[in-house]
Amino acid sequence: MLWVQRPEPTRWRSYGGNEIISPEWKLSMDLSGAWQRAARGAMLLGEGGALKPTIFAEMSALALSTGAINLGQGFPDEDGPAEVLEAARQAISDGVNQYPPGIGFPVLREAISAHQKRFYDLAPDPDREVVVTAGATEALAATILALIDTGDEVVTFEPFYDSYAAMIALSGAVHRTVALRAPYFQPDHDDLRHAVSDRTRIILINSPHNPTGAMMGRETLELIVELAHKHDAIIVTDEVYEHLTFGQTHVPIATLPGAWDRTVTISSGGKTFSTTGWKVGWMTGPSDLLQAILAVKQFLTYVNAAPFQPAIAVGLGLPGAFFEGVAGVLQQKRDLLSAGLSLAGFTVSESQASYFVVADALPLGFADAAELCRHLPELTGVVAVPISAFVNDENKSGYASLVRFAFCKKVEVLERASAQLAGLAR
Repeated sequence: MLWVQRPEPTRWRSYGGNEIISPEWKLSMDLSGAWQRAARGAMLLGEGGALKPTIFAEMSALALSTGAINLGQGFPDEDGPAEVLEAARQAISDGVNQYPPGIGFPVLREAISAHQKRFYDLAPDPDREVVVTAGATEALAATILALIDTGDEVVTFEPFYDSYAAMIALSGAVHRTVALRAPYFQPDHDDLRHAVSDRTRIILINSPHNPTGAMMGRETLELIVELAHKHDAIIVTDEVYEHLTFGQTHVPIATLPGAWDRTVTISSGGKTFSTTGWKVGWMTGPSDLLQAILAVKQFLTYVNAAPFQPAIAVGLGLPGAFFEGVAGVLQQKRDLLSAGLSLAGFTVSESQASYFVVADALPLGFADAAELCRHLPELTGVVAVPISAFVNDENKSGYASLVRFAFCKKVEVLERASAQLAGLAR
């Protein structure tokens, strides 16, 4: 049977009366399937079964259609280090264009292992305890699909990256959340203890955290390890912003006593080296866990990014000055945009890491950040993302006025955005 999709756009009026259109796709028949679980988990099913775009697609389309500055989606607008880009060009010229090994090229696996030893004194075996993936997103998907059975529970912190919820729902698991509240976005330890039980299969953490820019303290990490042992849970940790920290040192949970044997650590080169489109990620952890995950991962993308793998290996071997410098430059950009948001009238939470800063629009009279973000291009020529897009429907009220802005842009872009946002204060 042929199933046909047709666009069903959502329309609303801007403050100036102009019609803004956001594309939705509605299935022409009642097509059942696992897609519904994934879409519902990621809060993308609208009324009547309409499939809504992700908040990133919606806001990026809004930026494109209005010509606004896109501070909504977290991708840099500057290239990464020249050595890394040249290594990719050289790999293509050298014919590194066919399938790599299923677990990744040895040169990259060895570089990942050396990186973990150099920065964290961890020494994963590059042949048994390292797997290259199509970005961190595939690593997360494969891990959740491999380790979860229907009815298991997965605990995450909330707000959460939307792909977590989609994969948890697709797996048939129950999604439990622990709130991270403004302005510091740290979990209440009693809430965490209450959320984790003998039904918990995975505790999924993200530190440095997207979308809030928070970093979890050591006491919280130690409690997670304690709870994982008590309830025989697996720790899955998303650390893609590990090198983009501001005045603090990232502590991988796998370095804590008792953590390694039950932890899958996920990261990628996209954020650190400004190569988000290359989609080169990896997993490290005990061999028995990675072998189970590989049984699923090999039937997702199988392999990816052949010429980019040796290039990311070059990046991981860059001197310490590079890693310090990329964080330092990003911190200056954070400070620039944060100051602009404060002058515009927002209450700004201090971002400890990542590409993002959270600002509260309530002092400006905007109680609904989602509505504000849809009108922000017309008001200021800037696009941002509401934090409520990263929160379950029943909990959105606690985050209703919060907005996420990305500062991984050129300085002149951030200066222009700050000047334009200042119009809100008038």
